[in-house]
Amino acid sequence: MRENELTEKIIGAAIEVHRHLGPGLLESAYQECLCRELSLNSIQFQRQVSLPVNYKGLRLDCVYRLDLLVEDLVVVEIKAIDELAPIHAAQLLTYLKAAGKQVGLLLNFNVALLKDGLKRVVNHYIGIPLDFSLGPPRFLRDLSGSAVNTEPH
Repeated sequence: MRENELTEKIIGAAIEVHRHLGPGLLESAYQECLCRELSLNSIQFQRQVSLPVNYKGLRLDCVYRLDLLVEDLVVVEIKAIDELAPIHAAQLLTYLKAAGKQVGLLLNFNVALLKDGLKRVVNHYIGIPLDFSLGPPRFLRDLSGSAVNTEPH
């Protein structure tokens, strides 16, 4: 299964969760229910995947964690906030880069219609190692380029 087909299935599962729960709960509740929905659809996932950061040749085992890694292809970050901000897409792009993944989904469940809380983020820098020794990568300094697709899916 490729990323596009998989993101459609993840979004379908998220819509089902949102349809039953609506907005207003904690992220942890949405994560638990989304995991249940993915399981019911025989979609494999890992929760709270540790994400180390490499800095000047030193591996930092920071406490960064991916909410979900689905089928070892798509990173899913779950939010339950008033509104997604550009920093959320930048954070997900950094996670994609550090994990060596190409596609991620931001799912904000604290909206009336889930389509208003969906962002698909694409890492166009796959294969380029994440190294902050020369300062922040260009894609973090200038998010106006094609590094982040913040259009709704």
